[in-house]
Amino acid sequence: MTQPGSRAELRRTLGLGDAVVIGLGSMIGAGVFVALAPAAQAAGSGLLLGLALAALVAYCNAMSSARLAALYPASGGTYVYGRERLGAFWGYLAGWSFVVGKTASCAAMALTVGAYVWPAHTHAVAVAAVVALTAVNYGGIQKSAWLTRAIVAVVLAVLASVLVVCLGSDASDDGRLDIGVSGGVGGVLTAAGLLFFAFAGYARIATLGEEVRDPARTIPRAIPLALGIALVVYAGVAVAVLSVLGPGDLGRAAAPLADAVRAAGVPGLVPVVRVGAAVAALGSLLALILGVSRTTLAMARDRYLPGALAAVHPRFQVPHRAELAVGAVVAVLAATVDVRGAIGFSSFGVLTYYAVANASAWTLDPAPVRRALPAVGLLGCVVLAFALPGTSVAVGAGVLAVGVLAYAVRRRRAGTR
Repeated sequence: MTQPGSRAELRRTLGLGDAVVIGLGSMIGAGVFVALAPAAQAAGSGLLLGLALAALVAYCNAMSSARLAALYPASGGTYVYGRERLGAFWGYLAGWSFVVGKTASCAAMALTVGAYVWPAHTHAVAVAAVVALTAVNYGGIQKSAWLTRAIVAVVLAVLASVLVVCLGSDASDDGRLDIGVSGGVGGVLTAAGLLFFAFAGYARIATLGEEVRDPARTIPRAIPLALGIALVVYAGVAVAVLSVLGPGDLGRAAAPLADAVRAAGVPGLVPVVRVGAAVAALGSLLALILGVSRTTLAMARDRYLPGALAAVHPRFQVPHRAELAVGAVVAVLAATVDVRGAIGFSSFGVLTYYAVANASAWTLDPAPVRRALPAVGLLGCVVLAFALPGTSVAVGAGVLAVGVLAYAVRRRRAGTR
């Protein structure tokens, strides 16, 4: 078996289609089935403005990540980019932010599965989902890519049905789509921060850089493709649901898409939507566990996390100890936390991660035109992070402070040896 701390490499088996599907599996579902309602509650009639702002920041982040991934096609994503472009501390901060933020995302997605499959036993179902998908990931990246492809196909079919039913219904009213700022500028920014949770899945492509064939060509193509498809889907579904429910009812909805098809006069579609929501959350959870475990692998290789987590399974060619550790932590969280709180905390951590990505991309080319997107992305990440609900900001900042303290202790111990 591979010894802890060794530099065993992962196998490059993913093509362009696989990479796009894994990115879509991370994004499609999370925003539509989870984040739309709290975003509408915050922004009111400014929901679509919040969605557009989240998409703009995500686009800037995606392009920065794509440029960096082409230069550094290794597992770890911005943990690697920050380390190479800005220094060890910034790489560590990005990795820490990603691991803790996306671990919260995993818990949120697992709880979403539980809420739709068996509401009376949400936490038990969530834990079972984590255990099952950790086992799938342990079996190899190709099995994960195959399952993700099937999940994405099912979810897209369900969302297309919702869109057609809502827009074709007599209950649909274009007047509910009037864009305003009834929630104020702050509400729009808060909504954008919450909706950013839904767009962050393209990072999974970059964190899998060591398992992608021809990464310098594949990753820069896969990231914008996955993001573009997700944006079209989100915009279409948001418009359809808003046209039926309006921002007020959408903000109060516990299951917005199910409520929308019921209001559209097709209650028979509600069970299909519930299944689609559960499947979408499973797809997001599957890809999230993949990404967090690969960043954990990269940080363990550099001893910022226990070196034993850097082991690669000799048969399945996966970071098996990192996957098991991530699965165990997520299972504990899924048994104890609240889904909406997890979304805000996750967004804060991931926005910090992308702030480092944009700062790293800023260093690639001194030409002002090449620095425009990283600058906009960096500013957007900072603004949206601090526009999140106060509890999310406080908890997120506190967890980052713990990570910084751990880094300082490690550096001090290393200096005294």
